[in-house]
Amino acid sequence: MAKRMLDKQKWGWWRSAVFYQIYPKSFQDTTGSGVGDLRGIISRLDYLEELGIDGIWLSPVCESPQVDNGYDISDYCAVDPMFGTMEDMQTLITEAKKRGISIIVDLVLNHSSDQHRWFREALKSRDNPYHDYYVWRDGDASRPPNEMRAVFGGSAWTWVPHLGQWYLHQFAEQQPDLNWENPAMRRELYGFIRFWVDLGVEGFRLDVIDQIAKDPELQVTNNGPRLHEFLRELSAEAFREEGLVSVGEAWGADTERAKLYSAPDASEMSMVFQFEHICLDQEPGKDKWDVIPLSLPKLKDCFRRWQEELHGKGWNSLFFNNHDLPRIVSRWGNDGEYRVESAKMLATMLHGMEGTPYIFQGEELGMTNIRLELEDHVDIETLNVYRERVAQGYDPEDVMASIRARSRDNARTPMQWTAGENAGFTTGTPWIPVNPNHSFINAEAALADPDSVFHHYQKLIGLRKTYDVFRDGSFSLLCPDDEKIFAYTRDTEHEHLLVVCNFTGESLYFDAPANFRGAKQILSNYATEAPELRPYEAVMLWYNDLERNENR
Repeated sequence: MAKRMLDKQKWGWWRSAVFYQIYPKSFQDTTGSGVGDLRGIISRLDYLEELGIDGIWLSPVCESPQVDNGYDISDYCAVDPMFGTMEDMQTLITEAKKRGISIIVDLVLNHSSDQHRWFREALKSRDNPYHDYYVWRDGDASRPPNEMRAVFGGSAWTWVPHLGQWYLHQFAEQQPDLNWENPAMRRELYGFIRFWVDLGVEGFRLDVIDQIAKDPELQVTNNGPRLHEFLRELSAEAFREEGLVSVGEAWGADTERAKLYSAPDASEMSMVFQFEHICLDQEPGKDKWDVIPLSLPKLKDCFRRWQEELHGKGWNSLFFNNHDLPRIVSRWGNDGEYRVESAKMLATMLHGMEGTPYIFQGEELGMTNIRLELEDHVDIETLNVYRERVAQGYDPEDVMASIRARSRDNARTPMQWTAGENAGFTTGTPWIPVNPNHSFINAEAALADPDSVFHHYQKLIGLRKTYDVFRDGSFSLLCPDDEKIFAYTRDTEHEHLLVVCNFTGESLYFDAPANFRGAKQILSNYATEAPELRPYEAVMLWYNDLERNENR
């Protein structure tokens, strides 16, 4: 199916687009350093063009001490030498555009690295102009200003003796929070964004953007009182070009907030990353490490609400995987006997919905979680959780079981290009271990197999560019209480789509709505048709009223 090129100068082009997230450290190494680089990404652009994607979300490549894998930026206008040079970045942008692929870069506007020149200046004295670029509170060394906790564990406050003050960090202590109440700081951030736009970048993923308006006194981290005011100013000052994409990571989003974030007038952002569906298999009121079985009716109801309530009023991102999440085929699929079928089924279920799909590197191959020993983990959150939970009395084996299910390192293992040494990722020693199953899960094998997960994703991407119902159709959930089947329809005035997915390893019967009898099967994850739904089977049926009437 030929790729339909999108007019990326047109506002809203991203509604028909599919994006691909690259985690640069783990994508392709060209130097033997064991760390991926920009030239590695350039070398794989033909692969991405064949997949059919329209844009690359590039995780941070800015200069960084790499305490949090680049999400601690020390220079917003420089490429970290581990990834290459600014010339390499320019080449990547240029070569991607030749293939109809846009680059959107990951920017962290909630906090900087403690090695950023602003923070080094801020540490010099309370009177330094940059001191107020960060969030400080007076006090004494014996007691933090309040009980706020950092996401990665421990207090959200760090004491600076020579200043007699605490600074706020919602993540690692090397990631001090920026003070968005300071207009001078905000103007400098907008300048950084304009730098990347002038370089040719066509959009931005905004890390934890709903946390920029924090209120330490109230211990409010996300959805602070001035959040929408700040977002509207950010949009007006930095995203004024037609066609620029902005997607905000918002863990605290609900449907009402998302309508503001992603309103059709683009007064704040183009679309939102929200995580309600991703949190359904953890203990209510607890963190992600307390794992419970997924309730399919709850998952369906969650998607139903987001599909129905944002239709015509906002725009959502569609994703199961990213650099912070375990591999979905290991989480909600079957990464053993039915790995291929369940990976295709999950993709079909997601890509049939309204929103902009994001594919995380290796997802299109059906890459799985990895089983690592504690000493092989490198993620700061994972290591902190192990220490904290064991100190709290948790059984170490239970902690490791949670880590193997949930650790961010599951997403960060090297891209599996070949069955050869180090999966074709590097000629050196990988910065994090390669999953041993690269011997049979790899891009080379996937490209050669017409029934691979890769080619299923390729078909899904093509369908979204062929049928307008994927972009414009309203959503209706079928059999909401069924614990094994996820089925829904999408409808425009004349186009109709039915998506049916079996979430189990058993054969099931599904009675399709009467109006879909005789409809065209446009996709399946099985090579032949059958009267029942086979294990993890997914089917898409489509018809057009006008064509059906003409054939009568």
